[in-house]
Amino acid sequence: MNDGIALALRALHRGERNLAGKLERVADRHRAEHEIHHVATDLAGWSREHVRRIAATAADREVDLTGPAEAGDASDAVFAPHGNRSIAETTDALDPGLLLLRDLRELHLSATANSLHWEMLAQLAQAAKDPALLSLASACHPRTLRQTRWTNTMIKTMSPQVLTSL
Repeated sequence: MNDGIALALRALHRGERNLAGKLERVADRHRAEHEIHHVATDLAGWSREHVRRIAATAADREVDLTGPAEAGDASDAVFAPHGNRSIAETTDALDPGLLLLRDLRELHLSATANSLHWEMLAQLAQAAKDPALLSLASACHPRTLRQTRWTNTMIKTMSPQVLTSL
């Protein structure tokens, strides 16, 4: 078993699980924003499906996804809170619009990180001539790209409204 494959599967499993949880929390937190609530709920379902597919692939390869992160695995760094607190993070209790922008930013960063991991897995699958891994990446990556496009579109749509009203 290639350690790189195990590392990529672990990073994707953690990242997709993390994104599904964030999408569910955002959907719940912003119930009044119907598009945010409904689309985030649907996108969380996509990430949960990715988690199941990654777990099945990992099980076929005897990769333990519950173990500790590999040495040198920096994938969790993408999901850690940022060191510098933004205006939105310091005033989110007061301004729901800023909270929404912060949430959308975090979703976008998480989805983008997952997209990069899917791309790395696809490249690894091609190099290893592994059709099962390539099939997994080919099936899941387009949905992750759709998640990033949605978050980007929502940021473009919401930021002028929110930021001009401050």
